[in-house]
Amino acid sequence: MTESDQPAARWKSEPMTTRLIAAVLVTNPDNGRLLILRRSSHLDFAPGEWDVPSGKGEPREPITATGVRELKEETGVVVAEADLRLVHVVHGCWGVEVPGMFMALIFHTDRWSGTPHNAEPHKHDTIAWVPPNDLPQPFTHTTRVAVQRYLDGGPILSFDGWAEAG
Repeated sequence: MTESDQPAARWKSEPMTTRLIAAVLVTNPDNGRLLILRRSSHLDFAPGEWDVPSGKGEPREPITATGVRELKEETGVVVAEADLRLVHVVHGCWGVEVPGMFMALIFHTDRWSGTPHNAEPHKHDTIAWVPPNDLPQPFTHTTRVAVQRYLDGGPILSFDGWAEAG
């Protein structure tokens, strides 16, 4: 088995599960720009694609706490759970090669503190503020849909029939 086959083999051997993910749309209250990160090219999921701060929940961790934790770990930005507003939910499946599903809860906040920076350079190679209606490409599919739905005012739920997981 080659090194590139290991992530897919690991996923195939795991029982079907649903992974809970939190993503946070952080906007600058002064100009409305969105904080995004570009994923490093060596990552299994969406290498080289732009995305918002996000990550998997820990066992028994409230999903708002996941959003707060992941945002701080990835960008150094601090936000209170009470300042996260649910704006979109994505339900999807990984596909034939990778069993399981995911549920991503996308939150928005424009109330935060700290100086945004790339706090996980081993996972991301760039951090940027961009107009949310002019996202750079490539941008992760599910997050792009969530940003567009947020800008359009709804609907809050979408289904992504597949997602690349490496």
